[in-house]
Amino acid sequence: MEITDLINLESIVPDLKASSKKQVLQELAHHAEKVVPKGHHEILDVLLERERLGTTGVGHGVAIPHGKFTDLDRPYGLFARLEHPVDFDSLDDQPVDLLFLLLVPETAGADHLKALAKVSRTLRDKAVCDKIRGSESGDAIYAILTSSSSSSHAA
Repeated sequence: MEITDLINLESIVPDLKASSKKQVLQELAHHAEKVVPKGHHEILDVLLERERLGTTGVGHGVAIPHGKFTDLDRPYGLFARLEHPVDFDSLDDQPVDLLFLLLVPETAGADHLKALAKVSRTLRDKAVCDKIRGSESGDAIYAILTSSSSSSHAA
């Protein structure tokens, strides 16, 4: 599974405005309803439920909020860069400014894990994150995410 299987230019939000974790999830849900065949309330409910199980803030300013739906046809992604970092209860207690939202079919099984692994591997690369943080536009962010995901990285 490649990043290009999950996102397109429409699913990049280069300057998300939010001041709290809950507001971030609300904004992600609003943006996601434009690219995922679900309403923002449904998406938000799934994201909040997942966060109750434990934070999706993985560290180094990155969070990967995710959830499952019974009737999605394929995995969907949305990438957002926050205008200002927010506290996300991350594992390393660092505020988050880069988020990759992942919504998958409940039946996805291994594909869900492959998608999470691909996103995690890509965003664990400090050079990739630095380039994203320094980029000017959604087009540039998309290019960075998709070119870095197709090159081979040592895990």
